[in-house]
Amino acid sequence: MHDIERRMALRFHEESVSADTHVNISAIRGDANGCLWLAGDETATVERLSAEPTEHPDSYGAQRTFRLADLVPLPGPEDSEADIEGLGLDEDHLWAVGSHSLVRKKIKPKHDDAKAVKRLARVRDEANRHVVARLAVERGADEPPRVVPETSDGRRSAVLGARRKDSLTEALAEDAHLSPFLRIPAKDNGLDIEGVAVKGEHLFLGLRGPVLRGWAVLLEIAPVEGPNPGELVLDPFGGSRYRKHFLDLGGLGVRDLCPHGEDLLILAGPSMELDGPVRVHRWKGAARSRDPEVLRAERLPVELELPHGSGDDHAEGISVVSEAEGDKLLVVYDSPASHRLREEDTVLGDIVALP
Repeated sequence: MHDIERRMALRFHEESVSADTHVNISAIRGDANGCLWLAGDETATVERLSAEPTEHPDSYGAQRTFRLADLVPLPGPEDSEADIEGLGLDEDHLWAVGSHSLVRKKIKPKHDDAKAVKRLARVRDEANRHVVARLAVERGADEPPRVVPETSDGRRSAVLGARRKDSLTEALAEDAHLSPFLRIPAKDNGLDIEGVAVKGEHLFLGLRGPVLRGWAVLLEIAPVEGPNPGELVLDPFGGSRYRKHFLDLGGLGVRDLCPHGEDLLILAGPSMELDGPVRVHRWKGAARSRDPEVLRAERLPVELELPHGSGDDHAEGISVVSEAEGDKLLVVYDSPASHRLREEDTVLGDIVALP
């Protein structure tokens, strides 16, 4: 288990605290301009936190919320959750990826046995979960970056999945490995995208599930402008609209992705609703990959072993933080343990040194 160097304080505004966004962080990506982009898994928004000039050396706040519906056309109701489980960033765009998953109803303590049984039989599909949004980043000299429908130099936000027939879900409908899992809810080892990393004109998408006989799956796609304004389509390459990579992560699924130079850092954890090992693996030279790959364990060395709680404190997002003494990794947690909730509006992440 690697030692935690220090904590990172993330401060949220009252509306996000009321919506429990601060305790449901599902994705994070650091920006070179001194801000953090985050998303919660129960909203259809992305959040920007800026570094605060306070006595705390690692404190981010001044939160601003950006609604996806104000930026791109969505397939479902404007405020219906998109379950954003991955954020990727390049100089021009912030990519926000929905889980593309089905959801089985939870049993709550207040439910009697009959109600509990009924809820376990109920599965819902929410249209906004099936999107890959490319959000145009406007960068000004004297203000933090922001995502906008269209930038001053003409770059526009757009989305893959504005119409179901153009979505990644539909592209996978006939896939020999993944199509059987499209009808299975996420926490039951069904399809569940968690993590995105930009690879030039392509995107890597990590799958928490399914895990196939112990092998995790990484998708690679190339979204491009479609015939309709504000919409993206999948550009075929290599004879298909996507590429599949299979990874031996020791039976774990992908929980997040983060580029590190030409390498790819992979946060791996249990695919289902349980506590278990959480590790960061490194795929060396991932940016140079040109073909579908089967990556055995020796090609995916473990960089870090991260802590996990019992029923809480599940590592959910990672982002590289560059410092004078070397690169570090910021880790944020879903269902954070009580010791991370320092104040009502503040949650603590971890800073860990990369080997």
